[in-house]
Amino acid sequence: MLETAALRQPSFPDLCPITAAIEGLAEAENIEARGAFFTRREVVDFILDLAGYTTSKPLHTLCLLEPSFGNGDFLLPAIERLFAAWRASDVQGDPVKALAGAIRAVELHRDTFANTSQRISSFLVDLGLSSKDAKTLTGEWLVHGDFLLVDLPGTYDFVMGNPPYVRQELIPDVLLAEYRARYVTLYDRADLYIPFIERSLSLLSKGGHLGFICADRWMKNRYGGPLRALVAREFHLKFCVDMVDTPAFHSDVIAYPAIIVISRESPGATRLAFRPDIDRKALTALAAELQATKVSSKSAVVRELSGVIAGAEPWIFEADDQIALVRRLESSFPTLEEAACKVGIGVATGADKEFIGPFDQLDVEADRKLPLVTTKDILNGVVEWQGLGVINPFADERGLVNLRQYPKLKRYLEHRKTAIAKRHCAQKTPENWYRTIDRITPALAAKPKLLIPDIKGEASIVYEAGGLYPHHNLYFITSDAWDLRALQAVLLSGIAHLFVSAYSTKMRGGFLRFQAQYLRRIRVPHWQSVPAELRRRLVRAGETGNNDARHRAVAQLYSLTVEESDLIKQNGQINGA
Repeated sequence: MLETAALRQPSFPDLCPITAAIEGLAEAENIEARGAFFTRREVVDFILDLAGYTTSKPLHTLCLLEPSFGNGDFLLPAIERLFAAWRASDVQGDPVKALAGAIRAVELHRDTFANTSQRISSFLVDLGLSSKDAKTLTGEWLVHGDFLLVDLPGTYDFVMGNPPYVRQELIPDVLLAEYRARYVTLYDRADLYIPFIERSLSLLSKGGHLGFICADRWMKNRYGGPLRALVAREFHLKFCVDMVDTPAFHSDVIAYPAIIVISRESPGATRLAFRPDIDRKALTALAAELQATKVSSKSAVVRELSGVIAGAEPWIFEADDQIALVRRLESSFPTLEEAACKVGIGVATGADKEFIGPFDQLDVEADRKLPLVTTKDILNGVVEWQGLGVINPFADERGLVNLRQYPKLKRYLEHRKTAIAKRHCAQKTPENWYRTIDRITPALAAKPKLLIPDIKGEASIVYEAGGLYPHHNLYFITSDAWDLRALQAVLLSGIAHLFVSAYSTKMRGGFLRFQAQYLRRIRVPHWQSVPAELRRRLVRAGETGNNDARHRAVAQLYSLTVEESDLIKQNGQINGA
């Protein structure tokens, strides 16, 4: 039976639904449902080294917690180190008595628990224990249960591992509700590894260290805010190693991993490394460099930064001078939206094949379709419309049009009803089966706008004079205050890349996410505060694309120092500016 003693005091008086949900996860065969990805040995050793779980310490007097031990990727190397440290000490004797309190490890999945328990017992025998002692010690160490609910008294000097990557929609509702009642960091669309980190941190002893390899999304995204705030208040982010595009696991994963080491100590500077070679010798050398008393100014692989953490704000891993510039601009200028610029995203239909097609071939009433602009229309930095259009099922006022009043639209949609009605939004409100996911507002098409593709290596900001409606793979900026040609010049100067690179999560290949949440962090002056002559220069720079004129105007606009201007230019050069 699963250890659910901690459920004796939960928010739910009837435990059966929760217990049943836990049992379901314990029996799950789908790796995605379990969030199980297994870490390479050299990466495990690297994390153990970084967190300080090394044989030079009296590990038998300390306690390590593994929240989701899986196949034992972390547990077996930790046990090996534990025995080496114990045997090198002056304290020998009964291994069960000496080591029973040195490890606590939790696993929910039933078959995995049984298989790994057997592996641990066999491993202990190989280390010289009797079968009886090996079985006893394994029983003392391993806990079968849900880490987020099981009772774990006391604190731990080390919490190590690879928490499960499980999306919320894969967790039974009753169990998710219980998790939410217990963990303040399970916010918005946070994955399960977020409360795993929260509970792990709560169990750290004073001076204790957490060492995890997990997805890096929470460091930047909205849902990570409460966890970032917790770390800022009570802990020190000592090390962060970007592992994106590295073979850190035994199988390919979609997640974007990073290694973090967080200690229950006073906050301080953070040491960073990026995408190391997955090679034992290289990782051993990197661990030593990260832990050195002082980081060499000549180091090509390790950086030490202050100001990475600022409450619940996204963590910034850029160089100190870039962090300082971002912080100065944030303290001196309003955000885009505070400066009367609207940031939005184009229409998502949920069924593009049905709602989108060649504009001239969409056989509906003239006022039921709009010319559509997509990323393919702006590949060369200007709009070259390829002729697509989108069906608009919305009335000018609120709600959908009455199909009886639009016979062509009615015939068009009903011919495609099978595919359109399968969408989640259609099944949720069957009477509105023909709506697009996002409301379409024709007035947006008429407005001049700046168009920005989501995923790019650089800021691509294209002026569209009006007449086209943006697709959902494009973000847009409109303004009734700023001249958009001037704003285009400002953003392309390097200002957009500076802010987005500071706050965006990185994708494979180093691409950035130019999403609304990051674009809204860009700072610009109020247009009315810009002197008339500088306004004219910015507009001309936007219209002509003159890089030198653009940079001179932007330097004056923000009162940049020479050093700050050079930083903006560097970001502009990434844009090809």
